[in-house]
Amino acid sequence: MKRETRRYLRELAFYSSIGLSLSLSIFIGLAIGVYLDRHVFDTTPWFTIICLILGIFAGYRNIGLAIKKAKKLE
Repeated sequence: MKRETRRYLRELAFYSSIGLSLSLSIFIGLAIGVYLDRHVFDTTPWFTIICLILGIFAGYRNIGLAIKKAKKLE
């Protein structure tokens, strides 16, 4: 395989993982919040909202770290 093709595929995998990281962070935060609300504390919307917001922040933090890593690779 050519060097350019390998580099292209590596970059494609790296950038596609950013979207996966964002969506998984949000989903995991939401799932934890729903679980805490339904099974542990019975405070229906509050832990869901708080954990969803934390998941969103974690996802964007992961994007920021990925951008820093991408700049180092260039």
